[in-house]
Amino acid sequence: MSIDDATHYLQQIQAIAQAAQQGESSSREQDSQEIFRQWATFGVAGELYGIDVMQVKEVLRYTEITPVPGAAPGILGIINLRGNVVTVVSTRSLFKLPPNEIDTSTRIVVVEFDDQEVLGLLVDGVDEVLNLPQSEIDRAPGLMRDDATRQFVQGVCYRDEQLIILMDLDKMLIDFRS
Repeated sequence: MSIDDATHYLQQIQAIAQAAQQGESSSREQDSQEIFRQWATFGVAGELYGIDVMQVKEVLRYTEITPVPGAAPGILGIINLRGNVVTVVSTRSLFKLPPNEIDTSTRIVVVEFDDQEVLGLLVDGVDEVLNLPQSEIDRAPGLMRDDATRQFVQGVCYRDEQLIILMDLDKMLIDFRS
């Protein structure tokens, strides 16, 4: 092999290496541009659900709920939260599940929906806040209990071999708008 051939061969190798490096750089840029969303997760009847963390105002230990006569099904009553009245809704009722005993894990998740309404969701327990890439979220399966449930399921995701059902809070609570 002549020196000119060796030089030409070396230039080709360098060009290939540079192209590969640019491809990796482009791939890293795409990865860094991945859209992530944070989900607050909670449990109901042994299943894990998630709602957009930006809609969660706070999580409260269970406190006595004052019943409201004539309230719609699913509305457990009201609580006083630092001078503000908050309506509390049973997630089990929303999901058409039987009631559960209140225990030390039971929480009230105070959420803001429809850009102004504040409501408490009674859940069996809270889990954690997850930062999920949009690419890991799958469409909601077509076969659900009923159309009413399916319309407020935004998607599903598997995390550590557990299914997380991601809810659209605004659609889920549409019946509770004042």
